[in-house]
Amino acid sequence: MRTIKFLAVFAILALTMFIATSSVKTPEKLNTSSEATATITIKEEIKNPVDARQYKADKEELQKKLRSYFAKAIASGDIVGAGVSIVQGDSIILSDGYGKRNARYNDQVDGETVFRLGSLSKGFAGVLAANLKNEGYLSWKDRIIDYLPQFQLGDAVNTSEITLANILSHTSGTPYHSFTNLVEAGLPMETIAERFKEVAPISKPGAMYSYQNAIFALCGEVMKKATGDEISTSLKNRFFSPLGMCSTSMDHKTLKQTINIALPHSKRGHGWRTLNLSDNYYNAVAAGGINASAHDMGRWMRFLLGHNPEIMGKNALEEAFTPFIEITGHHKYYHKWPGHLKSYYGFGWRIHKFKDEQSSQEKTIWHHGGSVNNYRNEIAVYPNSDLGICVLLNSNSRLARTVIPDLYEIVSEIYNSENVVQKEEQNNTL
Repeated sequence: MRTIKFLAVFAILALTMFIATSSVKTPEKLNTSSEATATITIKEEIKNPVDARQYKADKEELQKKLRSYFAKAIASGDIVGAGVSIVQGDSIILSDGYGKRNARYNDQVDGETVFRLGSLSKGFAGVLAANLKNEGYLSWKDRIIDYLPQFQLGDAVNTSEITLANILSHTSGTPYHSFTNLVEAGLPMETIAERFKEVAPISKPGAMYSYQNAIFALCGEVMKKATGDEISTSLKNRFFSPLGMCSTSMDHKTLKQTINIALPHSKRGHGWRTLNLSDNYYNAVAAGGINASAHDMGRWMRFLLGHNPEIMGKNALEEAFTPFIEITGHHKYYHKWPGHLKSYYGFGWRIHKFKDEQSSQEKTIWHHGGSVNNYRNEIAVYPNSDLGICVLLNSNSRLARTVIPDLYEIVSEIYNSENVVQKEEQNNTL
């Protein structure tokens, strides 16, 4: 019996020791795994802190230089306020505001402050048309009379030759700014379409560049007939909602109800006079009826650079930026930009070729300006550099003529040895 008890006790002790030993070994294995994970993390973070510090330093330098740039413009009386966004690659590296929303008060502009875009809206219409063309809803060669039978410009032969490509590229043959007054008077676009029979064409379709608002806006009516949706619905469903452009709107009522809005201004002596929000161009959304913040414009530029392929492929996007007609002459403000070589118009976009002063390489800018209700805006996308710059102003300022090359120079100075140049080199080797 003692032997049996002894053996039983011995067995219990042995089992206890085995369990204890096992319980010690398990944490060791976990510790070993944790150490391996920690080692991997440390290795991964060897360069990450450096990259993070450099990114932060570059961003702080950019913010500092832009604060100085716009503070000078405000102090000299050139502007009241500005909303600015800069995109590099798939990152919105800056979305900020400078100056006041209303000259009479101290409410400051920020990245979410809404401005009227004016003719920057044309770029949205051109990209939407490219999107619908890619999905088979329409073709660049579609005739306007097939969608708007009441439309007539010149004789029947001339009218039958005017295509969607012509009205999107300002090559329909209509005199400069034909019936812009009717757009600003608020007439429906289908009514204005019928009035073109009163206009004598100045060239055959496709032969001459002549900037328009009214006939350009007819593209919205064409897209409505092709899809069954208003252009505002198509823009919202296809672009604004999926891109998260929450502050973007296309009507006067929504604009007036917006709290964080930059009001328009005009010069009065050495100061500024605050103006009312007009309701013109909301009958012609494609030509000038979109409102947006700098932050939303950052989202838009990131999309234009091809970083949202799930929404629209790069090849389809670039159809809007294909040169259709050369913009000749040297009297426009963008003709005077550093290194300018040639300018063209695509579908809702100007396409500039310029020689970069630092690299001596020929590069491309997708650009447009916009002016409505005393707002003055500029957008420029540099596909070679994977870079986008947008500036929204709540005054019709001469600064708009040079703000794009000015900011491009500032960005290039800060990021020249990094992403901008690296992206250009990648594109040049493709």
